[in-house]
Amino acid sequence: MKEKFAWGAASAAFQIEGGYREDGKGDSIWDVYTHELNRTKGNPTGDIACDHYHRYKEDVKLMAELGLNAYRFSVAWSRVLPDGYGKVNEAGIKFYSDLIDEMLKYGIEPYLTLYHWDLPQKLFERGGWLSPDMPVWFGEYAKLIGERFGDRVKYFITINEPSNIIEGMTQGGGNAPALGYSLKDRLTAVHTILKAHGTAVRVLRETVPDSKIGFAPCSGVPCPPHDDKNLIEKARKEFFRLDKNNPKDGVTLFSDPIFLGDYPKEYYEYYQGLIPEITPEDLDLISSPIDFCFQNIYSGQKFKSDGNGDWTADNDGISYNMLGWAVVPEALYWGPKFLYERYRKPICIMENGFAWEDKVTEDGKVHDPERSDFLKRYTSELLRAKNDGIDICGYFYWSIIDNLEWELGFGPRFGLIHIDYESLVRTPKDSYYTYRDIIKSSES
Repeated sequence: MKEKFAWGAASAAFQIEGGYREDGKGDSIWDVYTHELNRTKGNPTGDIACDHYHRYKEDVKLMAELGLNAYRFSVAWSRVLPDGYGKVNEAGIKFYSDLIDEMLKYGIEPYLTLYHWDLPQKLFERGGWLSPDMPVWFGEYAKLIGERFGDRVKYFITINEPSNIIEGMTQGGGNAPALGYSLKDRLTAVHTILKAHGTAVRVLRETVPDSKIGFAPCSGVPCPPHDDKNLIEKARKEFFRLDKNNPKDGVTLFSDPIFLGDYPKEYYEYYQGLIPEITPEDLDLISSPIDFCFQNIYSGQKFKSDGNGDWTADNDGISYNMLGWAVVPEALYWGPKFLYERYRKPICIMENGFAWEDKVTEDGKVHDPERSDFLKRYTSELLRAKNDGIDICGYFYWSIIDNLEWELGFGPRFGLIHIDYESLVRTPKDSYYTYRDIIKSSES
């Protein structure tokens, strides 16, 4: 049976939940990181964040009123397993069980992310992603999630944006723990992350036989003119190029082993003597079949012909969000097209959003025309790709509510719903109603 198109929104546990050390929760690396002075802009912590831990019913009701039929959330690993393994925190299990039930009450399909960067601190102290035991620990965690929630949750995302996990292993990288690991260690972590992913896939298949599984990497997209076959081919090659100096940002580093069964050939050429031992059994584990090609896409770069058979930047009409990310709606046409042609799996955009400095005005509303325009243009390009025959099964806006934007603090606001971080009052923005209209029109 054909999948129902998922119109969703997304969040991450650390960014919205709060409930720091509440009801038995253990520390994550982001709890520790944000409690260190000058790690985040303005020095906020996730102790309260958006207080979703206590206000989830209000938030889910707002999702239902928006018209979502899907919601992507993550489980805080250390809330259900305070040490990362071993003893289960039943209070943490209850929170997510209640959250899932609340979603289902409104007909909202849960999309559960196992790992959105908040590694339990206890596991970090035992080596984290450099430990050969990480796939075992991650498998134990996946088994717990599958056993406790698999009767109601069918869609799982194993790991979010593995490239940013590696970013956190560079000095001053901005992501926790922001320590200066060597390139050799980072390449070891890449392989460990992939083995953890594969382990989770196999465990979920066993515990939730009817599960649908993906992982969620991220990328920008080179966007060529539609009528230039030469530049289309150049853009495709660029999209899948492995950058020797910055391998973590390449699409192929993580996606080729998962979907095609091996690292790209350049990986072995570029990093001789630095990569860990890679066995056929490892690659078989990593490439355990998954159901979707999930992708987080926010931005891209438009190109045009330079008149000499090559390309040059096309900045006509380009605007930027407050973080300096270019607004390039065509990224949601070319990204899904290139991914589908290479990996032949249904495409779902798991994150796509716009950051701005939104304020509640005197009329009690939040007027964000830039985000409304962003939503209309990006979803239009995605649906154009779908109409052109690309198998696209969903779109998740990032994020459902304003949140703690990691090292950037509370400044950038991506949400469809404004959060007053002092009173914690929720106010739907104009873009909330724009997205509601987009969903309604797609279903008519």
